[in-house]
Amino acid sequence: MTPLQFFKCLSDDTRLKSILIIHQLEEACVCDLMAALELDQPKVSRHLAELRKCNILRDERRGKWVYYQLHEQLPDWAKTVIRQTADSNPSYFADALSKLKAAKQQASCC
Repeated sequence: MTPLQFFKCLSDDTRLKSILIIHQLEEACVCDLMAALELDQPKVSRHLAELRKCNILRDERRGKWVYYQLHEQLPDWAKTVIRQTADSNPSYFADALSKLKAAKQQASCC
């Protein structure tokens, strides 16, 4: 993966927030991201598919749910960028994490 490919993949707000949420939680399913980002399933799935194509994420099916994690073969420099972005900009995705937490408390997530 080149830096250009990596940054192009993360140049969308939905994809960047999804990556930061997944990094923070270590894994998330589509319904988690739907709740966090207040987007419908097709839109979230489309962005996750793009991140899989870029080899930034990997997915794992568990029953009817698909869970996403950072790809284990992601270069160290890319993992560092994601970690530093999350650590230095918590307010950028804090609202999304709050929405996800509220949804989980209401059991409206997977």
